[in-house]
Amino acid sequence: MVAAAPAARDAGPPLAVVADRFHRFVLGLPKAIDDAAAASAAEQATLRRLEAIGERFDVSGLPRLPSVLPQLLRALKNDNLGGNQLAAMIGRDPVLVGEVMRVAGSAHFRTAQPIHSLQHAVVLLGRDSLRRVATQHVMKPILQASAGMHGHMAGPLLWEHAERCAHAAAFLGRHGGCDPFEAFLAGMVCHTGTGAIVRLLDQEAPPTLGPFSPPFLAGCMRIGARLSLRAVRHWEMPSNVVDALVERMDEQAPPASALGKALACADALAMVQMLAERGLLDPELDYAGTWPMLYPAPVMLRGQQDLRRQFAPAQA
Repeated sequence: MVAAAPAARDAGPPLAVVADRFHRFVLGLPKAIDDAAAASAAEQATLRRLEAIGERFDVSGLPRLPSVLPQLLRALKNDNLGGNQLAAMIGRDPVLVGEVMRVAGSAHFRTAQPIHSLQHAVVLLGRDSLRRVATQHVMKPILQASAGMHGHMAGPLLWEHAERCAHAAAFLGRHGGCDPFEAFLAGMVCHTGTGAIVRLLDQEAPPTLGPFSPPFLAGCMRIGARLSLRAVRHWEMPSNVVDALVERMDEQAPPASALGKALACADALAMVQMLAERGLLDPELDYAGTWPMLYPAPVMLRGQQDLRRQFAPAQA
């Protein structure tokens, strides 16, 4: 007897629709009534004003990264540096010390003996985990500070996306031949400019503008992508991370670099994961046609499953 073929699953929505729903979720906006609606004249005028403001945006007003982060990331590439030297460097930032001790004492790293010193925690975590902990410690308050009338919860939601995007980018980076930590870093910072857009919309979008059309919202997010790029340059991120964000802004050509590909796909994976967690997308749909066609479908499916394992239980 021939076994019946598994029933085909319904296809998930196109990536543009997923992105529109995600950004509405972050901004606290209702779902678009018409995905094909055109931008109104008032929206086009507002978008031109936002673009002009974005061009004049003073990056010196962005938070400076604590000096310990770039020093620590450089030091972690030096295999000759011992745990005591790394501990001394981390010890200059008391909040980072607390975060390193907290993560080292978590269930994931739990050992038979209690953590008795910062040096012990540093050795236990290892270089890869230390880089991630340090990056998250710095980026979390920057992303969570994003809030306004449009999206009073934007900051925490952008942080949730950053965690998922960074995790997915590192997963895909291992499959795609790029440095997993640089992929993690790119995923962590790629929506930095979205927070600035939240604040600009509060200041510049007239109350009479009404529900945002998909083209208007997409235009706002393109401005946010440019601001994200300016932020990572301001923070002197690694050149591969900068290049990946440059590629992210080109909507006419798919990313060419390994890191650009990992970031494009991780962003989509993280959006779908967050929307599915909130019941705004059906997790049982087949999203194979939603992802950017940059990785084999089985790799993307494993990436989606990995995100579900890592984050969905925490939400529940």
